[in-house]
Amino acid sequence: MSLTARLADLGITLPDAPAPAANYVPFVVTGNTVYVSGQISNGPDGLITGRLGDGMDVDAGAAAARSCALSLLAQVRAACGGDLDRLKRVVKLTGFVNSTADFTDQPKVINGASDFMVEALGEAGHHARSAVSAASLPLGVAVEIEGIFEIE
Repeated sequence: MSLTARLADLGITLPDAPAPAANYVPFVVTGNTVYVSGQISNGPDGLITGRLGDGMDVDAGAAAARSCALSLLAQVRAACGGDLDRLKRVVKLTGFVNSTADFTDQPKVINGASDFMVEALGEAGHHARSAVSAASLPLGVAVEIEGIFEIE
């Protein structure tokens, strides 16, 4: 089954690839590797803001991370000229969590993105990963995630 068909079966619609907000490109393709710039948590109602450990719980953080994963795949689709079925695998995700100094569940938050990638891609969604805390993130968002992907 193609990735596009699998997403449709799961009822998942990818957003349009977000435009960069500063002086950078949203992705770089070199050979069969796509490097996607950090995607910030954004949902149907706008930016998902907040700070883990200060009014935002792990479940809400994981939902924010999932939104980042949707944007990452949207960028990969754009990098592949609209053909997401060229995606072979997720190589690595690096997740940044806007959190207090005493918050230690960054991996549980970034699981929102990791779990989505495996749900959407199956075995090809398994990846290497880092999950780190940040004292703040752009525009006050809860999560930002960058990714490396292999394409055909």
